[in-house]
Amino acid sequence: MLLLGIILLVIGLVTGISILWTIGLILAVIGAVLWIMGSMGRSVAGRRHYW
Repeated sequence: MLLLGIILLVIGLVTGISILWTIGLILAVIGAVLWIMGSMGRSVAGRRHYW
């Protein structure tokens, strides 16, 4: 999710399509939060690790 968010951010920035940039930002933030929670050893959605 984090990688998809970053890809959409770059595509939105290069092409100037603001909706892609916004969706990419949201996905990157959600992916970062899930990654941090998973790396802290906290269960995320019933899984010990999130990837």
